Amino acid sequence: MSGRLSRTGWLIRCPGVFSTQVRTWAKLAFPIFVVLACIIGRFEVASFTTQATAEERATPARREATSGEVAERFGRIIPVRLPITGPTCARVKQTIQKILAETKGDQNRLVLILRFDTAKGEEQFATRSEFGACYDLADFLTSETLSQVQTVAYVPYRAEGHAVLPVMACREIILAPDAEWGAAGIAERRITPPMLSAYRHIAERNRTIPPAVALGMLDGSRSVLLVETDVERLFVAEDELESVTKQRTLRGNPTVFFPAGQLGRLTGRESRRFDLISATATDLREVCAALGLKANLVEEERFVADHWKAVQVEVSGPITSVLVERCQRLIEEAVQKKDANFVCVKIDSAGGQPNQSLILANYLAADLDPDKVRTVAYIPSRALADAALIAVACDHIIMYPEALIGGEGDGIFSEEEKLQARRALREVICKKTGRSWSLPTALIDGDIEVFRATRKGLPGFAECFSEEELNEQADRDAWEKKEMITVKGKPLRLDGKKAVEYGLVRDTVESFGAFKQLYGLENDPDLLEPTWIDTLVRALASPYLAVILLILGGVALMIEVQTPGIGVGGFLAAVCFVLFFWSRFLGGTVGWLEVLLFCLGVFCLLLEFFVLPGFGIFGLGGGFLILASLVLASQSFIVPRNTYQWMQLQHSLLILVLAAIGIGVLISVLNRMLPRTPGLKHLMLPPPSEQDLQQMERRRSLLDVDESWVGAQGVTVTVLLPSGKARFEKRILDVMSQDGDPIEPNTPVVVTEIRGNRIYVRPKPAGQ
Repeated sequence: MSGRLSRTGWLIRCPGVFSTQVRTWAKLAFPIFVVLACIIGRFEVASFTTQATAEERATPARREATSGEVAERFGRIIPVRLPITGPTCARVKQTIQKILAETKGDQNRLVLILRFDTAKGEEQFATRSEFGACYDLADFLTSETLSQVQTVAYVPYRAEGHAVLPVMACREIILAPDAEWGAAGIAERRITPPMLSAYRHIAERNRTIPPAVALGMLDGSRSVLLVETDVERLFVAEDELESVTKQRTLRGNPTVFFPAGQLGRLTGRESRRFDLISATATDLREVCAALGLKANLVEEERFVADHWKAVQVEVSGPITSVLVERCQRLIEEAVQKKDANFVCVKIDSAGGQPNQSLILANYLAADLDPDKVRTVAYIPSRALADAALIAVACDHIIMYPEALIGGEGDGIFSEEEKLQARRALREVICKKTGRSWSLPTALIDGDIEVFRATRKGLPGFAECFSEEELNEQADRDAWEKKEMITVKGKPLRLDGKKAVEYGLVRDTVESFGAFKQLYGLENDPDLLEPTWIDTLVRALASPYLAVILLILGGVALMIEVQTPGIGVGGFLAAVCFVLFFWSRFLGGTVGWLEVLLFCLGVFCLLLEFFVLPGFGIFGLGGGFLILASLVLASQSFIVPRNTYQWMQLQHSLLILVLAAIGIGVLISVLNRMLPRTPGLKHLMLPPPSEQDLQQMERRRSLLDVDESWVGAQGVTVTVLLPSGKARFEKRILDVMSQDGDPIEPNTPVVVTEIRGNRIYVRPKPAGQ
């Protein structure tokens, strides 16, 4: 801590595969998948070569500094709601003692900020602070217990009545420019000697406010004068003027500071002008700047809890309306029914629907009572694109060192959504969390330029601002612009180490155990999961199960093609593909488009196999439609629009390639083993034996019927309904009635048409 201010001597300066058709398909599909594999390989190499190397893990501010480094100070904000009563005093003291126990050994780096709050509309009620409770709190603040701790009083609006006493007991005082304080005796009918003694005692003991000023705020009958000497500025009571005149040389005549007959009151600006307070600040962020504290190292103690009643909700996969509604409902139920006061929001998402992320962010920042619930975003892997909005809406953000926050992801913001997100961050979210709004905005919007700025006189203290936000600072001239941290047109992406450095994230951890230790959680937070369906969907949505489902579905479909009628293969294929699309639907990556494309693709393939044999447009089109539906079902976009989405396309194609390889291997194995397996050999037609092949060849050689047979005469052997058999000389052949009319046996017939292997006949006309 620096020395006292030179002008008064009272203040301390502020510190800082089967059939021929199937084999044909396999031959054609193989090069396609080879091409896909090459594409994936190219993506993989590109992804690998552009990946940034990890830096050495940054040391959290709270841990011991290495040799030669200066450990950073950290702060705790304690809200003190006026008026101060006995329970209020006890709660504040209990909170401070708890903080001291948690920070044992680091108390010389601890800054306690007591924020004295007066609700607007309750100004008169707030003046009724109890003298005994206020003196007890002031005495505690000036006791030996807190001798190594820097205490700061912050008055954002008004502090009147005896609340002035603990304000004076803090080593530094900061007010909002228009805030008022004073009128300590406003609620008293009579100022008693113990009151006067208490105010004088605290003023002389702490030496923050001159005793004459303190007494002038308490007793309206006293006149307080401002005297300029040849050495310093003094505040004296009227009856002390003569003594001061004898000891010091006065410069000019004394001026009345507090006239007799009214209680002394001062605004923040007036107090600063007379060097009675350390600084003025409109909000807590400015308070941190004035004290040289990094905002991510300042934590608000909103309530006292014997232990955390912690719950955990998972935000994973694409962010959709279903996910957001579920998270809100689970958190609300936990707070209302389980009295949860600690909500861990575990985020592992590349974003999804920005408007839905904004809904959840607003819920966390505005709808949860900050005096009852603490929210902490836990990011072990990623919170990209709009998922970053959810993270910055929490009171704290804890990340793994290599985890990522912000930048491109699945969520693509429209211009309207960007404006909505900017407005929410600026007016709601960042005001609640105490962060600057520029850096969180840069995580989702590449149009904003953000740079670091250091505070003059405190080169180690830096904030991240846009030009607009910097110009909004009341002490604009106290900041010096430094390096740019954003790239124009590209949303900012930070790893855990950089996020801590820029003050966005409170700390980094290496495991969930370290996270629990950081917050003193003895047990794992209760995981909020409503039904078994969510667990099943999450398992089915994993890439490994997706590959297995596609392999089983593809093999089962091939078996069904080789089996007459609809059997086990068709049923199994239907189950696998329904599970695949169902899980993806609930996961937010499948809509009616993907389902319709898949069904249309299957229909085209069946048409090609059974209705229009051969290889044509229906076969190619059907295969392409199925591939397209499976790719689209694995991602939340149709056409990739940024680097992350191109990488996601790579993963989708990889799933298809692995599934195709698996289908080929499994079909080859089944082709050899299934026909020989008891109980299962009827599921698939076995390959013909050598004897069967020879017999088939002999039959094929007998079918030497061609157009020259037209006009040949024979006799029916069986009735033709409309097909049957007829004898032509010594050969009996299968024939069909040309007109479809029945023809009785032993009826002379004439061949009228040859169509492929089919022979059409009519009864021989009489007379021929």
